[in-house]
Amino acid sequence: MARTSSRKRDSAAVKSKLEQMRERIDSVDERIQRLLNERADLARQIGATKSGAAGAAGVAAFYRPEREAQVLRAVRARNRGPLRDEELVRLFREIMSACLAQQEPLKVAYLGPEATFSQTAVLTHFGHSVRALPLASIDEVFQEVESGAADFGVVPIENSTEGTVNHTLDRFLASPLKICGEVELRIHHHLMGGMNALGRIVRVCAHPQSLAQCRIWLQEHLPQVEQIPVASNAEGARRARDERGTAAIAGQTAAEVYGLKVLAAQIEDRADNTTRFLVLGRVLLARSGQDRTTLLVSVGHTDAPGALYRLLEPLARHRVSMTRIESRPSHRRKWDYVFFIDVDGHAEEPHVARALASLKRRASLFRLLGSYPRAVL
Repeated sequence: MARTSSRKRDSAAVKSKLEQMRERIDSVDERIQRLLNERADLARQIGATKSGAAGAAGVAAFYRPEREAQVLRAVRARNRGPLRDEELVRLFREIMSACLAQQEPLKVAYLGPEATFSQTAVLTHFGHSVRALPLASIDEVFQEVESGAADFGVVPIENSTEGTVNHTLDRFLASPLKICGEVELRIHHHLMGGMNALGRIVRVCAHPQSLAQCRIWLQEHLPQVEQIPVASNAEGARRARDERGTAAIAGQTAAEVYGLKVLAAQIEDRADNTTRFLVLGRVLLARSGQDRTTLLVSVGHTDAPGALYRLLEPLARHRVSMTRIESRPSHRRKWDYVFFIDVDGHAEEPHVARALASLKRRASLFRLLGSYPRAVL
């Protein structure tokens, strides 16, 4: 009897402690909700203050990518746990997205269709309170932003395994758009389908980049299966849903949207497989403190000895780090090339400005495509 009475007392004490902690959680939730609404009201006031100057630019005039980057870096800097930095950054991005959407949701065009990694990049960068507009091609994304039908656009630019998306680079040759941000997205590919076993797979459909990023796994586990390139992983997932014997390679979202079973998870050949996306806009941004600058340049005679060295020498002289360079045909005449260059820093930083001024004097073509916040991971 004594043991039973003791257990009852212990149980009552645990229950009382749990009730106290739940009451504290309720109190914290109330304060969080009150503070969120206070933040939203401040954002609304800022929007009202700017509305007169916004004009036709609409809600895009209120969106400040450099300011958001500063806020998210501050979130990481002051975090002491137990929540991970990535979780807090995601939460604060959603808070900012919801606050901005009080005016009107941002319209963001991306390379569709839905359930692709490009859509994930949009939601990762802008939060879920935007209007995401899936389009059929990179050209259409540029056109929607150029015309003002979309406030911003998101397009892939490079993959850590398969390299550059050349069509995105080429589109900048004739476009007035600026780069307003970047997203680095870890890419996890899953094999999915309606069947229950790998042995029932006749064909695998996926975007050519995804097939290439899973080349070794496919050779090892499905060497006799036909690989069919399609326009997008979402298209592959649709075919896997509708066609007997067809499997697809895509992200988790596609499995959920198309009702497919994940037959093998994370089949990408490299664990660090990452795709970088660019955010397209119509204006240049102010400094955020941790920025990247992208240039489009050309030298008159690329076949002249030392021509490229002389073009880039100012970067080294002014201690500006070049992180990437790609050459593409200029489309002006045969064997004529332009260079896309990424450097660390913002074009307004004094040492970067001096380097770019010197480089510009040596270049036959010089365009500043954008100075923008580096990806906040």
